[in-house]
Amino acid sequence: MGELTPRSLDRVTGALLAWGETRLRDLPWRRTRDPWVILVSEVMLQQTSVARVLAKFDAFVNRYPRPGDLAEAPLGEALVLWEGLGYPRRCRNLRDAASVVQREHAGRVPDDLDALLALPGVGPYTARAILTFAYGKDVAVVDTNVARVLSRIVGEPMKLAVTQKLADDFVPTGRSWEWNQIMMDFGATLCTARTPACDRCSVSRLCAWRGDNLRPDPAVSTQGTSRPQPKFEGSDRQARGRTLRAVSLQPLRVDEVIAAMEMLDDPERAHRILGQLLEEGLVVRVNDTITLP
Repeated sequence: MGELTPRSLDRVTGALLAWGETRLRDLPWRRTRDPWVILVSEVMLQQTSVARVLAKFDAFVNRYPRPGDLAEAPLGEALVLWEGLGYPRRCRNLRDAASVVQREHAGRVPDDLDALLALPGVGPYTARAILTFAYGKDVAVVDTNVARVLSRIVGEPMKLAVTQKLADDFVPTGRSWEWNQIMMDFGATLCTARTPACDRCSVSRLCAWRGDNLRPDPAVSTQGTSRPQPKFEGSDRQARGRTLRAVSLQPLRVDEVIAAMEMLDDPERAHRILGQLLEEGLVVRVNDTITLP
C-alpha cells in the first residue's frame, strides 16, 4: 500500500466500522465503563483466552467490586478465585495495584497515562485500554490482533512504536471505544494468525498483503504479534499451578508439595520452583508447612 494517505485511512476506518456494527462479541466487560472492572478484565486477559476469563470474571468482580475490596483481602483468597487463569503473578500485581489505587488515588483508577503506568502490572496496552474503554479517550490499544491487522494492511513488518503511531492515526475522533473493540474482534475472528478469511474481508481491496501466498505474511515478523507458547505439559508453569491448587486446600509439608507437583523424580527442580513461589509471595512457609498467604 505504501504510505497511508488521509483518504486511505478514512476508507479503511469506514470499512472496518461498517464490518463491526453488528459483529462485536457480547462480553461482560464491554457492558461497563467502570475503570476498576475494566482493569480487572484487562489483567485477566493478558496471555489468557477469552473463554477462560469468562469462566472466572463474574465471580472475581462480584467478590471485589472496588479496588479497596481486593486491597483489603488476603492474597490467598484472591488466588483461589484466580485459579484456572494461570500466571498467578498477575493476581498479586492486581492486588498490589488495587492497594496503590486505594492509597494514592482515593480508590479511583486514574485517568492519566503516567499514573496508570505506575500501577503494578500495568503496561502500555493495559493503560491505554483503561483510557479508551473506561474514560473514552481517543487513544489506540495495540494487542496481538491489532498489530497483525495493521501490518497486513500496510504490507510490511513493523516495530512496536511504528505500530502504535499507525494505530493512533486510525482512531476516529469520538469513537475510540467502538473502534478499538472492532479492531480486536476483527483480528480475533477474521484476520486471524493462521487462517485469515481474506475472501470475506471488508478491507481486502485496501490491504497491501491480501493473503498473498507468494509473499511472506508481514505479521509473522511484526513486533507484538503472538508467538507460540512453550509446551505446558511438564513445564514449570504446570508445577506452579499444581502447587497453588494443592496448598489452597490445606497446608502441606515440603515433601507433600513436591508430590503434588508430581516431581518426586526431580527434587532439585521442585525446590527451585517452590523457592520462586516463596520469593514471589504466592505461597508462604508457616512453621513446617507451605500454605497460601
